[in-house]
Amino acid sequence: MAIVERPLPIGLSPDPVVALGPEGPFPDEPLGGVIERRWLHYAFVSRDRSLGMVANVSWLGPSPEDPLRRPRCMSIVLVHRAEEGWDASQFSAVTSVPQWSAFRGPEPIGRAGRFEVAAVRPHVGVELDLYRTGRPCTSQTATFAPGHHFRWQSEPGIVARGDWVFRDRMYRNVEAVGYHERVRGRWGWPELGGWVFGFANDPNGTGVEAPETSIVVTLTQPAASPRSAHSSVMIWNRGRLVRHFPRRCVSVAVLGLLDRSRVRQTPALANTLGFPPMAPIPRELVITAKMGPDDVVFHFACDHAARVVVPGETGLHPFSVHEVIGPCRVAGSVSGRRFAFETRGIVEFAGGARAD
Repeated sequence: MAIVERPLPIGLSPDPVVALGPEGPFPDEPLGGVIERRWLHYAFVSRDRSLGMVANVSWLGPSPEDPLRRPRCMSIVLVHRAEEGWDASQFSAVTSVPQWSAFRGPEPIGRAGRFEVAAVRPHVGVELDLYRTGRPCTSQTATFAPGHHFRWQSEPGIVARGDWVFRDRMYRNVEAVGYHERVRGRWGWPELGGWVFGFANDPNGTGVEAPETSIVVTLTQPAASPRSAHSSVMIWNRGRLVRHFPRRCVSVAVLGLLDRSRVRQTPALANTLGFPPMAPIPRELVITAKMGPDDVVFHFACDHAARVVVPGETGLHPFSVHEVIGPCRVAGSVSGRRFAFETRGIVEFAGGARAD
């Protein structure tokens, strides 16, 4: 384990701080094979519910043909405006460096950190000050096939303040509440199968205080090993994780299919490649969890979806990640405290795209 020396902020002490381990958000170990990867995920919904945003910054293992063994970096940003749908960059979005992360440092609660991401031609993007208001969940791990796995860690209640660009229009001083996640592991897209990841924050707070209630839902569905499916529902109260419902306590139901006219394929260049049809997206998603006297219902109605086409590294079949925004209702009880709120949430549906 490495020892990292970092000076304290000016005015506290001239002596260095000795911290064990890397500064994060990931271990210092270099990436190995072509399907070893790490990524940072950001998603926000404005308090007035008019805007939504998703950004991914990922690092993949080096190509076998690269003698310098350099990792490959890809980044994309998507912005949604109510009644207008999604707009997106290519996989070449420009980001601030280093990328802000709640898992770096660690980042102190309540202190602003800068995060910027935009398309190369900046028709879409954000320039934000981000604030942590709580703590993350414990790290979780899922396996998909021999030698394929990933580990992720989620933190809702991130407050964002700043400027948004959507289709060349600027929206200034927007305040939003969202979600941040780090993922690392080794997997190929076809082996991954599919997943559902979503979040919602009670929008009624103000400033940089933690939301009264936050929820994160997860479901992984390996293609080759259905019995390895993993799911969980997690509830935060004022920034503190208060209940983690495990797989055996979670039920998932869907109703209908989202009209494909409400789906935009991204990045724009993907439309020129003749990819086969996408996996269907449900019109409504209901996730329920119950453990002893504690329970929660997450009811999400899909409104607009962006189909992000992801090339596969282990075969010719592409993979689809659908960023979906829509109204949701959350209600439940944890440790005798009842909660209920309505807002707009973002759920990520992922699955294969096959012509056969």
